[in-house]
Parts: sequence; C-alpha cells; structure tokens
Amino acid sequence: MIVMKFGGTSIEDVPSVERVVRIVASRLEECPVVVNSAMGKTTRNLLEIARASADGMDEMALSHLDEIREYHVDMARGLIKDFDNNDAGTILEEYFEELRELLGGISILRELTPRNQDRILSYGELVATTIIACALREYGINARWLDARDLIITNEAFTMATPLNDITFRGIRKKVRPLVSSGYVPVIQGFIGSTRSGTTTTLGFEGSDFTAALVGAALDVSGIQIWKDVNGIMTADPRVFAGARTVRDISFDEASELTFSGAKVLHPGTIEPARRKNIPVNIYNSRHPDAGGTTITAHAKTCDGIVKSIAYNMPVSIVNIVPASHADPAGFLRSVFDVLERKSIMPCAIASTVTGAAIAVGASGEMDHVADEMGHFGSVSVVDGKATVSLVGENIRTTGGFAPLVFRNLEDIDIYMVSQGASPISLTFVVNTEDVPMVIARLHGVFFKDPDPDMPD
Repeated sequence: MIVMKFGGTSIEDVPSVERVVRIVASRLEECPVVVNSAMGKTTRNLLEIARASADGMDEMALSHLDEIREYHVDMARGLIKDFDNNDAGTILEEYFEELRELLGGISILRELTPRNQDRILSYGELVATTIIACALREYGINARWLDARDLIITNEAFTMATPLNDITFRGIRKKVRPLVSSGYVPVIQGFIGSTRSGTTTTLGFEGSDFTAALVGAALDVSGIQIWKDVNGIMTADPRVFAGARTVRDISFDEASELTFSGAKVLHPGTIEPARRKNIPVNIYNSRHPDAGGTTITAHAKTCDGIVKSIAYNMPVSIVNIVPASHADPAGFLRSVFDVLERKSIMPCAIASTVTGAAIAVGASGEMDHVADEMGHFGSVSVVDGKATVSLVGENIRTTGGFAPLVFRNLEDIDIYMVSQGASPISLTFVVNTEDVPMVIARLHGVFFKDPDPDMPD
C-alpha cells in the first residue's frame, strides 16, 4: 500500500488532472490511497473572499466566489463526459451554496474568526476531491471519496490545528484499510480535519503533505509519495539560483531541518509521522513523472559533499533585546520566549549572552506588538529587511573548519547573526534580503562545484 499526495499545481487544469489520473493508474498494483490539495490557488482565493466579506466588500466577494465556482465547474465538465447527469454537479452546487451562505454571515458580523476561516477554506479540498474521484472513475479506477473530517481528528487550534494521533490513526485504519482491501482507491482531502465535536479545522497552509504522512503512518504503508511541480528537494531554490540540482537522497533529519529553515517543498509536520514508522518519503514531479525525484529515509546514502542543500527564509526581522539592569538572565530569556509563544512566532535564529539577545523571526504585522510586550523587561529594537540563509547536511557535523570556509567566501557581505550548534547538521546566518541571490550563488559554487555522482546535472 502507498499514499499518493497531489498538490494544487498538479491538479490546476484539465490536462494536469488527466496526467494525475494516469499516474495513479500506473500504480494500482501498489494499492494507492490518494490525498489531494485544493486546485490551483483556490485556498488563497477563498481566503481573500472571506476577508473581503469581513471588510464589507460583499459584492466583490460574491463575484470572486462565482469565478471560483465557474473554474471548478468548467474543470469538472472537461473531465466528466456526462457531467449534466452526474451527481458531481449537484454536489458542487451544494458546496458553493453553503459557501455563499457562510460569506453572507461573515459580511453581517463583519468578522472572520479562525473557526469560520477554517470552514471556508475546507471547501477547496472538498470540491477538488469530488472532481478527482469522478475523474478517476471516468478512467475506470474504482475510486471512493472519503471525508477527511471523519478521519483527521484535531485539537481546537483553528488555522493551525494539531492532530490527535491515537484517535486519528484508529479512524484511518478502520475506514480506509477495508476499502483498499476491497479494491477501492480512497480519495481523501489534505489540509483539513475536525475537532472531536465535528467542527472543521485546518492543519496550516500546505498541510496536505502532513495529511499524507498521517495516513501513511496509520496504515504502515510501504511509501509516501508527494507529487508536486518540482523534481524533488533541490540544492537551492531554483527561483533564486537557476543552477540548482535535484538531491536524490536525503535523511529525515536533513529534510526536517530544511523545512524549518525556509525550504517550501514539504510541510514541516510531514517528516515526523514518516520517521516514527520509518516509511520512505518520495518527492516527485507530476509534470515529469519519470524524472526520478528525492527519496527521504532515516539513513540516506552517504555522499561526498559537505552540504545537501541551501535554504533561505525572508523577509526576516531581527529583534534585539537588552534586559533591564536588575533583570535575572534566566527569567529575562523565559519572558522573551513566552511572548514569542503567545504570538505563535517561531524564531529562525537565536544569539544570546547575559547582556542581551538577538532573535531573527519571520517579519509580520505582529512585530510592533512583540516589541511593545518585550519592552516591559528591557529595551527593544527591531531591524527589518533581513533574511536567513541555512546550509544543511549530515556531513557538516564531522567537517572541521566549516564555518570559516563559508564566511571566507562572503567577506564582502554583511553578516548580522550566526547560529550554529543548536543543530549539528546546519549553519544559519542572517544577511540583507537583497544579498540572498548572491550569497546562494557563491555558496553553491563552493559546495556543489564537483557534483556528487548520484546527483543529476
């Protein structure tokens, strides 16, 4: 049994969905379970219309909702031969009528709560999987649509809910495994779940990867396949450095470090369920299904290079805090991290001494509030316009003089913070955002000058 997750760009139009159907058909002998994201940019579009409704822009919101509806109906017509006599049309209309009613309620209250946001965003996945299941059946595949909200049970942290693994795993095993054993291909939404009481939740943006990992871990599958529009994890972001190459083999630790360092290929929660069950994760390109991709395992193949990949995160702000003269150093740091936790802010890099701390965090509209709260126990300054750059690789832990080697090649670049030691397989530092392309190009030239023979050109 395998899990196959397809992202939004892999199902954004009729040809791409037809390609996905062929990919699933080619793996029927492996007993696939399919997990789908919303189509294209539907999730972000739904978020925009929800915010517009809350701001009183009712007509604009409903106009954009009609555009989303037309996009999906046209997609379904292009994939389902007898669409007018298919139940899919009725189901889609019911979903969009429910959305219209929800937006009407938000426009009256003039408030978009996290709870309502989750419910609205869930429709992207519900609509997409309805269409995908029908498309698979059109191809002769015995697909069965399942509601992820009956399977993925979470806490009540709306917009960033955490699955309750025991009850979730039991539900997946009870409802999915018998279908696969009977020859069905289950089609499940990514990204969404529900509380114990049945209220819809979401797992955070890009959470479909996480769903796939949870389903795979619950079913003890032989592999989890994440299908995207890239050839796997790259040595650098190809949008910033065109010479990036695919990393064929990488460890769970390296992949996890990259996701938390800014790499966008996987949702940060994806790795842990697979690691616990020691299930390989493969990242493939749905546009080029024969291109290979990246395999993530507990013990990746040993490579000659020091670095596996270079990641970056921007925009970033540096929060500098100097404690009041009477402050207890331990209490001061605890207070700083309490503020970050309350604001749900994850530090990108940290440097601290008894005289103060510097913390790099993702820039957001919360920064003024963060500075105000931290000002109660010291003086605070915030510097914007920065980025973190992280080099990740298992061989870093055994390479002497690694940091000097890195910074010798960046002598004319302003370095604002350096973080090394928290993870033995990474080095992170902070630069100006405009320097990111140059920094990555130089370091890629240093660490990937002689490519590993297992790494494609």
